[in-house]
Amino acid sequence: MDTIISQSAPTTPAPLMVALRKLYLLRFAFAAVWAALLFATADTLGPLSGTLLVLYPLFDTACAVVDLRTTRAESGTVTRLWVNVALSVLTSIALAVALASGIPAVLQVWGVWAVTAGITQLAVAVTRRRMGGQWPMIVSGAISTLAGASFFLQAGKDGATLTDLAGYAFFGGVFFLVSALRLKSANRND
Repeated sequence: MDTIISQSAPTTPAPLMVALRKLYLLRFAFAAVWAALLFATADTLGPLSGTLLVLYPLFDTACAVVDLRTTRAESGTVTRLWVNVALSVLTSIALAVALASGIPAVLQVWGVWAVTAGITQLAVAVTRRRMGGQWPMIVSGAISTLAGASFFLQAGKDGATLTDLAGYAFFGGVFFLVSALRLKSANRND
């Protein structure tokens, strides 16, 4: 009688998947509310829109720190997450400075951040692809990179507004939602 031994691919610990799912759901909720508030104030740079613009990368920083604490033992992502923390903190500072120069300066800073953060998100998601639920993050990272270039180029046009940033954040949040749902279904399959 032949014995068949099957060996499954290494699985991601359930607590890590649960923590990432919760983090991704929080990111979706924040992005949706943030986008609605920014959309309502997107025509001008006022106190509310300025605060929202600086707050978004700070929230991203906080999420990266939570992700770091959750995934300390996960090889390949720690350095990339620290890069994300640094980029997001620098972006918050740069946005605070750019607010004094107007919407085009804000779009340029946001564009550079979207490109670099997109590349970082793509790199983290690629290293996590075996855990499941990461294809939305891979696609989101690629789209973020392209959108960032678009924001940077849009900054030079007359009549630039912040409306596209609201859409960018909302759709980025949707990718986090899809990833969270896929993580849940991947966890059920274990």
